[in-house]
Amino acid sequence: MSYKGIPVCPVQPSIDPRLYFEELECDAFRREKILQRVLRNVNSQLLVVRPDLNVAAFEDVTDQEMKSGNGMHFSIHCYKTTTPSAGLPVAFSVLVEDKSYYMCCEEERGRITVRFKEGKVPAEFPGESNIIFFKTTFTPESSRAFKFEYSLKQGMFLAFQQEDGLRKLILKKVSRGEVDETVKIYPG
Repeated sequence: MSYKGIPVCPVQPSIDPRLYFEELECDAFRREKILQRVLRNVNSQLLVVRPDLNVAAFEDVTDQEMKSGNGMHFSIHCYKTTTPSAGLPVAFSVLVEDKSYYMCCEEERGRITVRFKEGKVPAEFPGESNIIFFKTTFTPESSRAFKFEYSLKQGMFLAFQQEDGLRKLILKKVSRGEVDETVKIYPG
């Protein structure tokens, strides 16, 4: 016979002197709201997703290109969690030519790579997920700028890096307390 433990916490009784227990969720994420935003870096460039080229990069965008919004207007899925201390759990998705893509991280040749895969972001997760990032303010003085830490690897943040003439979206290791402008992102 096996026994499966259920995490519980005592609930404050009101008038009834009996002790009741409430079942807790373990590291569960449940979608609370979805925000529509563009994502900018410190150079005011917009993040543009090009799934056909397997690239997401910060680019200079004209007003005309921005109006089309193809691959630039992100849905930021905000979740409730049982462990809020790490920051607000979020997931990202974007529409490209009427197809929905979600951001995830995958290990590839010893490196964690940011990818966009076709599909929808789930409304809830029973536990850990490779599409969840923790959103926190960049610094207390920069309340409009944020950093996004990958939920499965502490200290790894969404950032940009110059590569092949592009400022590509990557995951970057940043030490606690270090101020690194490449992880500074402005949702707008």
